[in-house]
Amino acid sequence: MGGIMASIQKRKHQNGGTTYRAQVRVKGYPLQSKTFPNKTLAERWAKQTEQDIVQGRHIKIAEAQKHTLAEAIERYIDSVIPLKPRSAEGQLPQLRWWKENLGQYNLSQVTPSLISEKRDQLRTTTSKTGRTYSHSSVNRFLAVLSHLFTTAKSEWGWVEENPVQSVKKLQEPQGRTRYLSDEERGLLLKTCIQSQSQFIYPVVLIALSTGARKSEILNLEWTDIDFQDRRAIFKHTKHNEQRRVALIDPVISQLRKLKEKAGPTVFVFENVKTQKPLDIRRAWETAIKAAGLEDFRFHDLRHSAASYLAMNGASLLDISAILGHRTLEMVKRYSHLSDQHLADQVHSLGTKIFGDDQNDT
Repeated sequence: MGGIMASIQKRKHQNGGTTYRAQVRVKGYPLQSKTFPNKTLAERWAKQTEQDIVQGRHIKIAEAQKHTLAEAIERYIDSVIPLKPRSAEGQLPQLRWWKENLGQYNLSQVTPSLISEKRDQLRTTTSKTGRTYSHSSVNRFLAVLSHLFTTAKSEWGWVEENPVQSVKKLQEPQGRTRYLSDEERGLLLKTCIQSQSQFIYPVVLIALSTGARKSEILNLEWTDIDFQDRRAIFKHTKHNEQRRVALIDPVISQLRKLKEKAGPTVFVFENVKTQKPLDIRRAWETAIKAAGLEDFRFHDLRHSAASYLAMNGASLLDISAILGHRTLEMVKRYSHLSDQHLADQVHSLGTKIFGDDQNDT
């Protein structure tokens, strides 16, 4: 590229100070100018700007200097979030946190070191629930910011690089395998039956017998239920892939009762006032408190279903298919339950045949 001219102008001020203004002129480009406290910095900037223009990077750099992270976040919320509605509830608060803490910076100023600093700050921040954010939660904050920068790079042309890719994620603990014991399961189902909510018992039954996620269950429509074939289709899945699962007789029985009372509703578990899926949070929290369950979340019903399948001899491939996992990695945590269950059966048989002295030599 020809026609590049760089110049350095020395300027003296009334207070006795001196500054150096660097200018880069390129035909077809607006004048690039910046002032520095010394000549070395001015020359370095002019040289780098020339190189950026020659290599075609300057326009993107200029865009990154023109837009703030707050602008990028607002555009992302307006244009990207509507395309993934099931992620909105979790990602909107995360985006607003980034806007509050880094929104004033130009995109060119949002460096890996700055993001790392805020990542560490987030680790000690208290959430609305009164708890500090877990490593996995912090990583989700990083993930949405990373996707924003990827979008700003590939679709908007606002940045040249994604700085989040250079930021180390926090190490996460292995996935939970908390599941209900036989006694706990009995207590929970009993409190659900006694609940003032007519919905919490069938919801928990479906979760325990299919391993479905809460959102998958609550977004079930009556058209998704095949009473004759005793199956349900989960359409609102994490990976947007429909999943067809068998329903046990107690679930079918509960759904028939609900259907008789439902009237002209779309969703199986519907808030008739809003005509949207029901919020079962209060009924769920009341049920687990009444059952005396410690450290138990709704998602642990999914772990319970997978654990029961493993202990009853289901293969990891079967468990993966039933729960809707894309790979076997997520279900490997249950393999030890299958092994332990088989070992227990062997020891039980040994005791039955040889008595309690089977370990004597």
